[in-house]
Amino acid sequence: MTERTFPPRTPGRREAFWESLDEPQREALREASRPRVYPARTPLCYQGDESDHIIVIEDGWAKVTSMTEDGHAVVLAVRGPGDLICESAVLGDRQRSATVTALSPVRALVVPARRFTAFLDAHPEAWRLVSGTFVARLDDADRRLQAHVSAKGARRLALLLAQLAELSARHVPAAPDGGIEIAPPLSQEELGSWMDASRETVARALAHLRERGLVRTGWRRIVVVDVAGLRAFAQEREAD
Repeated sequence: MTERTFPPRTPGRREAFWESLDEPQREALREASRPRVYPARTPLCYQGDESDHIIVIEDGWAKVTSMTEDGHAVVLAVRGPGDLICESAVLGDRQRSATVTALSPVRALVVPARRFTAFLDAHPEAWRLVSGTFVARLDDADRRLQAHVSAKGARRLALLLAQLAELSARHVPAAPDGGIEIAPPLSQEELGSWMDASRETVARALAHLRERGLVRTGWRRIVVVDVAGLRAFAQEREAD
């Protein structure tokens, strides 16, 4: 994996944690960390473990999952370049609430808990960035709940793909025709888990979106042709 250069800051766009740090803060956090590469499908942290470190993703993608009482892993979110992960347990001094697993090879900075809190004490403005991360993730959880209430099937998938396309556009250049490839390599089963639907439902929904010319698909590959069109379709009322 090559060294990543993050895009310039854009007013009104939510920035990942690492993007929001200035260069002295980044250098201080690098000095407090150790670099590590996680192969695809490797857990970065486990639900229920005692916390002793945080991780900043430099390159690659990971999924956040939570185990239900009946033993099913539910996809809650994806994290990508610049994101702070495995942090809530460290700052809250409690067990980890979710498992984070690499979807692709992940290059990261691993920071022991004591060094991270020392970094925050030395750079008080970084506390605001961490707090902003918490607030943004609560907002994401609220949007997920609203989507589950207001849409289903193809419309719920359209909303999820529109969100993933907007996230991916920060890291993957658009195709010549303007299409945006979904960067996190999620399977249909993982998409179904995220939107609380079966793999078969996702397959049917993708077929419907293809017919409408909103997406193109391949093996673990989805290209969003029209983000605005996906959002408009997601907001249409279900037929009676």
